[in-house]
Amino acid sequence: MAREGQVERTTKETSIRISLRLEGEGAGRIETGVPFLDHMLTLFSRHGLFDLTVVAKGDIEVDFHHLVEDVGICLGEAFRRSLGEMKGIARFGHAAVPMIEALAAVTVDVSARPHLVYNSPLRNEKVGTFDVELVEEFLRAFAQASGVCLHVNVAYGSNAHHTVEAVFKALGRSLSDAVRFDPRVKGVPSTKGVLG
Repeated sequence: MAREGQVERTTKETSIRISLRLEGEGAGRIETGVPFLDHMLTLFSRHGLFDLTVVAKGDIEVDFHHLVEDVGICLGEAFRRSLGEMKGIARFGHAAVPMIEALAAVTVDVSARPHLVYNSPLRNEKVGTFDVELVEEFLRAFAQASGVCLHVNVAYGSNAHHTVEAVFKALGRSLSDAVRFDPRVKGVPSTKGVLG
């Protein structure tokens, strides 16, 4: 049975609808009104082999912050819902992805204990009109809403676009690895008998 999660969320700042299927083919329909975010979510979907639909609108005339953060929240909620009881999953995942001169490593623990560690040389750069500092806000929102312990370590990267692209590709690959079923795992992968 396919593992799927859907989320709809409307606030005074944003309106978001997300559908995520873990057993996918990397197909997606991403429409946020923020082209760079669309590009990154497409990479996440494609390299994680998740089917992902994101239709989002927000007060992007103010700036992109509210929309980017709320998409992170909704994607995290959809991810958590898609996992169900988390029985039989590998739980841990890791991917190191190069993108030209940049190298990003993402390590995850799908543990229902949210946390973000984010180490990147990028801070106040822009890619077009997109503030790169919003990547950390997106990841924090995703981690909190999904219950994933997420460690992002960018070893190096001088081009902001390449660096962020490596992060999103590695995020997709590491989460795909963590949620795969391992036939040796009986119940939830924890000595406590529960995750969280």
